[in-house]
Amino acid sequence: MTGTSTALAAECLRAGKVVGIPTETVYGLAANAFNEDAVISVFKIKNRPFFDPLIIHTHSVEQAQKYVLNFSEHALKLAKRFWPGPLTLLLPKTGQVPDLVTSGSDLVAIRIPDHPLTLELLRMLDFPLAAPSANPFGYISPTRAGHVEAQLGDQVAYILDGGECGIGLESTIVDCSGTQPRVLRLGGLSLKSIEEIIGMPVQLVLSAGSNPSAPGQLDKHYAPRTPFILCENLSEMLLRHRHKKLAVLGFGAFQVPDDVYALNLSTVGNLDEAARNLFHYMRLLDNIGPELILALKVPDTGLGTAINDRLSRAAVK
Repeated sequence: MTGTSTALAAECLRAGKVVGIPTETVYGLAANAFNEDAVISVFKIKNRPFFDPLIIHTHSVEQAQKYVLNFSEHALKLAKRFWPGPLTLLLPKTGQVPDLVTSGSDLVAIRIPDHPLTLELLRMLDFPLAAPSANPFGYISPTRAGHVEAQLGDQVAYILDGGECGIGLESTIVDCSGTQPRVLRLGGLSLKSIEEIIGMPVQLVLSAGSNPSAPGQLDKHYAPRTPFILCENLSEMLLRHRHKKLAVLGFGAFQVPDDVYALNLSTVGNLDEAARNLFHYMRLLDNIGPELILALKVPDTGLGTAINDRLSRAAVK
């Protein structure tokens, strides 16, 4: 069931059920973070491995501090500047946060989403929400309620429809548990923005192979069902695979033959627009049933770095 009732969503969550929620980044698959049976349901619905930790969502810095042992100076600076917003902080957790949520880690990933419906919902609850993206594990993240309903609708008690996500990329994850902050996942907040606030360089640690310390670090992620190739030279790849049914995910100015279906993330070369369109367009191309999707990188600046990270993780290795 899909709708806009925060009261109904809260009722479902209090009953230990799983609910789809909107955020400014992507839609989340939410459950009471303190109810381990409900959290297990999230893992099962997504078919997500238990070694991949979840992010918990709350409504205020004061509330977040209750779940963290040491809210460092760097973390507090970032929280005061970017919350609510596309920033997740990794910090030492209290015993109140179940090990199941953090996959056994002593660190918890926590954020305040910037979406009016979900903030209203969080204020109605006396517990935080554990909420990974609302899609089958490893598949393209959802940016509309319809994406959640199409893939997981019959397994979710309620989907809170907050419209299209404003950013369209997951949050940036910053590990503030040590003396020097580290970015573990690029997302809707740029590296430059983070460094400007804390006044020092930030280390970039983007891949953890099969042992992630934070969500979104697995090598293979955000992938369509169709084989997906990230191209340096589109013309060459179009020629090489000309006998296949092709689709192209492009950016800015590019050309394809008349018989190749293409979607342009931003015809005017706007990276904000590209980020909003990324997962929706990947999903659309996947659904038309090509044999191969060819994708072009975007400029590697600002949000472009995070977009290229998602494209790379979706690509055939």
